[in-house]
Amino acid sequence: MKIEFIDVDQADQLSACKMSLLLGVSTPKNQLESFLRFARGILNAESAILAFHDEPYVWHSSPNGFKAFNANKKAKLLPYFAGQTSISRDHPNYSSFSAHIHQLGVDHERIIAIDLKVNDDFSIGQVILFDNQHQPFDDQNLELVYDFSMSLIRILELHSDYAELKELYEQQSALNFSKTKFFQIIAHDLRAPFHGLLGFSDVLANERESLDEDSVQNIAEYLHDTAQSTYNLLESLLNWAMAEGGRFVYHPIQFELKQVTKIVFDVLNTLAVKKNIQLIESVPQELKVFADINMITSVIQNLVSNALKFTHLDGTGKVYIEASKCDQGVEIAIRDTGLGMTPQQIEKLFQPDLKVSIRGTSGEKGAGLGLVLCKRFVDLNHGEICVSSQQGQGTTFKVILPEADTHAALPATPNTSNQTSLEKVN
Repeated sequence: MKIEFIDVDQADQLSACKMSLLLGVSTPKNQLESFLRFARGILNAESAILAFHDEPYVWHSSPNGFKAFNANKKAKLLPYFAGQTSISRDHPNYSSFSAHIHQLGVDHERIIAIDLKVNDDFSIGQVILFDNQHQPFDDQNLELVYDFSMSLIRILELHSDYAELKELYEQQSALNFSKTKFFQIIAHDLRAPFHGLLGFSDVLANERESLDEDSVQNIAEYLHDTAQSTYNLLESLLNWAMAEGGRFVYHPIQFELKQVTKIVFDVLNTLAVKKNIQLIESVPQELKVFADINMITSVIQNLVSNALKFTHLDGTGKVYIEASKCDQGVEIAIRDTGLGMTPQQIEKLFQPDLKVSIRGTSGEKGAGLGLVLCKRFVDLNHGEICVSSQQGQGTTFKVILPEADTHAALPATPNTSNQTSLEKVN
């Protein structure tokens, strides 16, 4: 068997080499190469190999340079150590280990192996030094190489901790930026309605005698609608803040989807009639999902409210609430015949934007928090949400949720924490 070497810049599976990447294997500051070169120098050995568990490449250092070769699945080195941290000539398994290395295509006369152990129970890989000289390695130099190898583990731990801190810093920076954007959005969207509320309430308070009943009625309707929309905005903001802060707890149950869609229909049909829009709910009674019923109710109500907001008021507008089984579970579709969206609008749909949202057919506007919250709730329920739309012809939102009888196979709620300890990296 002959080993075929690969130049590092030709290795196309580096993304799977987590440990090696922590040591900068693909960068000018390649600490892995430096480690093998110094280890060879200490022992005056011609060649050195370092292999991390479960990585596709083994790293080779010699006077000919630093190379890689594909890991051999038959290379089961750990059992030869028999609980010890190194294999040298006085190890009971030295001969069998040496024969195994020969079989893997590594010719040698003398060889030394060191197990890279993070603790008594966890090994991350092995270092092997070898050549064709006949005199044994110097014992004092072996001790130096062993200590040097242990320092490699400490370097890996430091790099791992640094990578964790860097990731946390980037996440916190992104979160702070997101919060700043939301504060700007809320400040902008609250200012306009409060100007109206303060202005018209001032008219009622100071100029009531000069107004006829129709004017009072118009002002009262305006104040009511503005207060209602402002309250909806604040409620969406509160829900979003609770979701981002982890205060929404995922409590899935089996329930008939019809229960939710019927509630949403009963709540919003009055608004649909007022806007001269036909709201049609046709969800089959037998469809059951496994999800958090409160979150899903909020999602469907939000999507239907949006559909009503952007559907024409001329009597031709329709909004459909539909559902059916699909390969992934149960697919819910909220379809309208309204204004539709451009590809650019769809692309930013689930991202809050500083710009004022598009006004609805009755002049309604919002902060864009509703769809962000919908996406968050769908993700928490192990579902998917997508949208298709054509400008001038309407929009369809689709939500896929787990079917009730498949809930036992569901994964646990996703853990977004970073796996950054040395054991997790491996």
